[in-house]
Amino acid sequence: MKILHKASLLAVLLSLSGIAQAEWSTNLGYASEYHYRGIFQDESSASGGVDFESSGFYAGTWVADVGIGLEYDVYFGYGADVGEVSLSIGYTGYFYTDDDFDNTYQEINLGAGLGIFSLDVAVGEYDDPAGTADYTYYSLTAEKNGFYGKFGGFSQDFEGEYFEAGYGTTLSDIDLGVAVILANKDLVGFQNGGKANESIVFTIGKGFDLQ
Repeated sequence: MKILHKASLLAVLLSLSGIAQAEWSTNLGYASEYHYRGIFQDESSASGGVDFESSGFYAGTWVADVGIGLEYDVYFGYGADVGEVSLSIGYTGYFYTDDDFDNTYQEINLGAGLGIFSLDVAVGEYDDPAGTADYTYYSLTAEKNGFYGKFGGFSQDFEGEYFEAGYGTTLSDIDLGVAVILANKDLVGFQNGGKANESIVFTIGKGFDLQ
């Protein structure tokens, strides 16, 4: 994640009975362009990951080609429903095999959902050889029947906002998606000559249950 993208403690929180009932899955994907939180990362990126879920707890890792080496993310957390509201809390670390592309981000993730709406907030720290920077990411998403719209942005040491709208569906167990991303010049900054960025992204992927 160049200017923001997904030691880790994988869940020893799970009992033997929980492990027996756990769900393991893996995924493979490809994107015509890799964007994360409105920010362009790389062109034509392939990715893959492994996830573990049990009784509300989750943990996983995800790797993507970013042109200069790899991005690898590690995450874990817990989610539960309280009445009609879904709540979650977790951790995500974003790491890179080549420091010339980017450096480490670590954040606490908070989420809440009700009906077609979901709110996500991440409070994180960016580690750079020149020092550290703090940021807060926020997004509000509305989704129904595969169509979605998202407004998101950053505050503190990073600034900028973006809007994303798209559609996703599954055909013959293959996940297909298309999205339009509009990012303002504060978010894109020097990456696009100080201008706002408009992109259309196509994605394809497939998930596999391991149990």
